[in-house]
Amino acid sequence: MTEPVPTDHGVTSAGAAGEDPRLSLSTAAARNLATTTKSVPQMQEITSRWLLRVLPWVQTAGGVYRVNRRLTYILGDGLITFTNTGSDVRVVPGELAELPALRGFGGDALTGLADRFEQREYGQGDVLAETSAPADAVFLIAHGKVGKFGATEYGDERSLGVLADGEYFGEDVLVASDLTWDYTARALTPTTVLVLTRDQLAEVVGRDTALAGHLSEYQSRPQPARNKHGEAEIAISAGHSGEPDLPGTFVDYELTPREYELSVAQTVLRIHSRVADLYNEPINQLEQQLRLTVEALRERQEHELVNNPDFGLLHNADLRQRIHTHSGPPTPDDFDELLSRRRSTHFLLAHPRTIAAFGRECTARGIYPATVLFHDQHVPAWRGVPLLPLNKIPISATGSTSVIALRTGEESQGVIGLHHTGLADEYEPGLSVRFMGISEKAIISYLVTTYFSAAVLVPDALGVLENVEIGR
Repeated sequence: MTEPVPTDHGVTSAGAAGEDPRLSLSTAAARNLATTTKSVPQMQEITSRWLLRVLPWVQTAGGVYRVNRRLTYILGDGLITFTNTGSDVRVVPGELAELPALRGFGGDALTGLADRFEQREYGQGDVLAETSAPADAVFLIAHGKVGKFGATEYGDERSLGVLADGEYFGEDVLVASDLTWDYTARALTPTTVLVLTRDQLAEVVGRDTALAGHLSEYQSRPQPARNKHGEAEIAISAGHSGEPDLPGTFVDYELTPREYELSVAQTVLRIHSRVADLYNEPINQLEQQLRLTVEALRERQEHELVNNPDFGLLHNADLRQRIHTHSGPPTPDDFDELLSRRRSTHFLLAHPRTIAAFGRECTARGIYPATVLFHDQHVPAWRGVPLLPLNKIPISATGSTSVIALRTGEESQGVIGLHHTGLADEYEPGLSVRFMGISEKAIISYLVTTYFSAAVLVPDALGVLENVEIGR
């Protein structure tokens, strides 16, 4: 019969035959008298937040930032909206006013005109319009991609751009006759278009004198002098000699400039007074609650700067600064075209999965993009422009996303961030934490607030590469 063996808790038990009794205190029991080393609370939501770091922030004392520009004659967003019932697609009648010849015209005639558009389906590689052929129809692209191609001096084919959902071509057919196509339009993907032929237009115009008069007036109306950006021309004489009469001029301004109001992100942080009083050693509970709340608020701030429909970067890019990929995946050719749309690009922002897809395309071509030292970190770059990860850029269910190109700073007429500093109870620049009191249930409340927005000073400061496919 074996002797009883004392356990860690002082209770004896019979050990197995031949088992040696414990000679010292076990670690499990000793741990009850020891102090553990604790980490502060961790959080997976925290990202690098490159956008908040690279935007130059401008103090907006009045809560509103007005962007004054030269008078521009380009109106609307240039995109046409469609509706569909099943596979039957129809243009929204009022959206036809985006066509230059129909700007400023409304009424029932646009409904009649919208009804005359015929839906056509084209497969990949099908030709919609051919160089030198008679131009006798207006094409509205409801879905898909259409490439425009012209001939070089050596007889080769060159790309003149890519059109996609909501864009159009052939609009001159509304006001001019005896036209021929200057390019070949070819479907790059299966494409759905709405087509209005010259004969169908003549039927509607013949029944509606108001529309006929509007189109006739547009054709005879003198167009104001403008530069290639659509801004009112400044008359300048150069290269002359002698004493000719110099032109007189002035710089005209927009009468209703865009104003950006500061947006707000807020939350109420609550903590029980018992927790704040008794459980603050060795880690301060209020401090950690506040730290993680501020991190989440900053993440939401960056999300709004990208996706907010009013001031978000993806929604505020000018139509002429939106381009489409040539083949789907993000290729070096697409990035080169994106960079070529502005006089200077300071940063490229893309989802991490997009950066990986771009790396695959470069590897397939035997290209190895360089890295640059940026904010003490080595980041990938293209043509010397840092390519920064931004997971707030959405990826659609079909695997398409966007790449953002930015020029930043007021001096560069770029994109700027707007905030308001000097708030009462300011915790960080532009972010305040205000004590709201203690409830009858002994819960302490703090109001956490930040005000922010973003402004695009001139259209070419912001560009977007759209419909980037990352699943291939």
